[in-house]
Parts: sequence; C-alpha cells; structure tokens
Amino acid sequence: MKNMLKQNNKHMIMAYRNISHDHRNKIKGFTLIEVMVVVIIIAIIAAIAFPSYLEYTRKAVAAQAEQEMQKIAEQLERHKSRNFTYRGFDPNYIYGQSDALTEVNVPIKSTGDKVKYKITIRDLDDTNRLLTDGNARGRGWAIQATVQNDPKNYNLLMTSEGLRCKNTSTISYTGCGSNSIAW
Repeated sequence: MKNMLKQNNKHMIMAYRNISHDHRNKIKGFTLIEVMVVVIIIAIIAAIAFPSYLEYTRKAVAAQAEQEMQKIAEQLERHKSRNFTYRGFDPNYIYGQSDALTEVNVPIKSTGDKVKYKITIRDLDDTNRLLTDGNARGRGWAIQATVQNDPKNYNLLMTSEGLRCKNTSTISYTGCGSNSIAW
C-alpha cells in the first residue's frame, strides 16, 4: 500500500508539473491592462502631435503662397522696367499658360478641394480692375492671397507701396484691417 501511495503521489506530482508547465506555455499575449496602457499612451501622443502637424501644414501652405506672391511681385517690377507701367501684366507666362490668368491657385496647378489659396492681382488705383484691363492706370498693384477652406489660416496682402500684411479675417486690396500681422 505504501508503494502504491508513493507511486500514486509520484504520478500526481508529475501530472501537476506537466499541467503547470503546459499552462505556462499556452498562455501568451498581453493582459487587458497592458493593452489599455499602450492605447492611452498612443492617444496622448496623437492628441499632442496631430494639432502640431496641422499647424505645421498651415504654415507651410501660407509660406508657399507668400513665395508665389513674391515671385509675381518680382515679375511685376520687371514688367514695369520694360513698359514703364504695370498695365498689361499677365502672370500666365510665369506658369506656362497661354490663356490669360485672372487668379493663381496654390499649390500651383491644383484644382477643386486641393486649392489652398487663390492669388489675385489688381490695379492699386482701382482694385476692381485687373492689370490686363485697358482702363487700368497701372501705377501700382495689389496682390491678394485668399485662403480656401481653412478659417484658421491667414489671408495675405502685398502691394507695390510696400504693404505686406496678413489676417485670419477678411482683407481688402488696400489693407488687412484690425488685428493684422506684418509679414
């Protein structure tokens, strides 16, 4: 009987060891708490990073619009040095267009919802007239970049008189209104 109990006890210990050993090998993965901690950490990082990313893209698009405005302004000055007036200036040759351009989209050649800014050029004496209008005086110019579909980004203005300003609210061809910022 003692031998039988020893043998039976020995089998039970072996069975327990096998069950314990198998139990440790079969359970793999993460606990619910561990998964929740990782999800919370990712959510915190996303909450910080996403607004920063949006602000970065806004600044990048505004900088691209400013760059296009400066390129047009430089071409306007070249036009005046050859023609002694700004009248007749059309930015179509800058962008490889054969038809007259009344506005320039930023990013260049973008259409539809991809357009972030619309740049327009007007005669400074009569801002209802394009410089291509035969009745434009052509003594000065105003370039306006109007933001499209992003009320948090700036509308931009640049004139031949040296005015450079931006504002998140509506601007005119002669000024940016109150709370404007120079650029």
